[in-house]
Amino acid sequence: MELKATNLERADGIGVITLNRPERMNAWTGRMHTEYRWCLAQLDSDESVRAIVITGAGRGFCVGGDAQALSGHVEKGGYDPGTPRDMARPGYGRADEFDASFAYHFGLNKPVIAAMNGPAAGVGLALACFADIRIAAAGARFTTAHGKLNLPAEYGLSWLLPRMVGLTRANDLLLTSRVFTAEEALQLGIVNQVVDAAAVLDSALEYARTLIATVAPNSLAQTRWQIYRDLHRSVADAVVDSETLLNEMMRESDYAEGVSAFLEKRPPRWSRPTQPE
Repeated sequence: MELKATNLERADGIGVITLNRPERMNAWTGRMHTEYRWCLAQLDSDESVRAIVITGAGRGFCVGGDAQALSGHVEKGGYDPGTPRDMARPGYGRADEFDASFAYHFGLNKPVIAAMNGPAAGVGLALACFADIRIAAAGARFTTAHGKLNLPAEYGLSWLLPRMVGLTRANDLLLTSRVFTAEEALQLGIVNQVVDAAAVLDSALEYARTLIATVAPNSLAQTRWQIYRDLHRSVADAVVDSETLLNEMMRESDYAEGVSAFLEKRPPRWSRPTQPE
């Protein structure tokens, strides 16, 4: 695929997807969504990639739907996603609950880190919230945005935010569509770290490097799926599933390697990652 609205890079076991419309603060379009899904699919199926970082080019992460696209919806008398019917389907097939736009992140094999280098609004905020870890630029401004356009909460934010920050705080952000800063987002628990804008991408890459060096590939994959599946089921199901996984994963070579590395007080040498069943 020819990439016009995104950029894709790989280095040292990390794949980086950059939303690449800096002149529009990386405003979201159907073209960007199509390319983004294609990039995710490439990285998720690449055995050399252990973690994925998402960021924006220039001063913004993603300021939501492009203004021209929003005007186009008015002219057409309804919503037009601007995407082809046949798009890449990264993360699909892992669980029925994950088989939808943006929810597909939960079915990926690799952890995703959002390097929020600037403002995020609407779909841009939702995209970041579907990542596993968020690192934000100091002073960056965020908003759910939808209320001021007579829209519903977008792409699962009404599901995500109450689980991330609690119902009372989520209601404030969702019902008012007010602007809040990266510092407030840290206090609320929406982001994991706030750093200088110039250090956001480097901080995300360093986090990814530490993650893939210290945690076994299958442990990362299985733990992600446990987290997101368990949000949809009972504690008993979670316990039973964890016991099954414990028995299975203790027979893998990386369990023996983890024990050896711990006893020998050395960094682990994980096996070449494979795609889990």
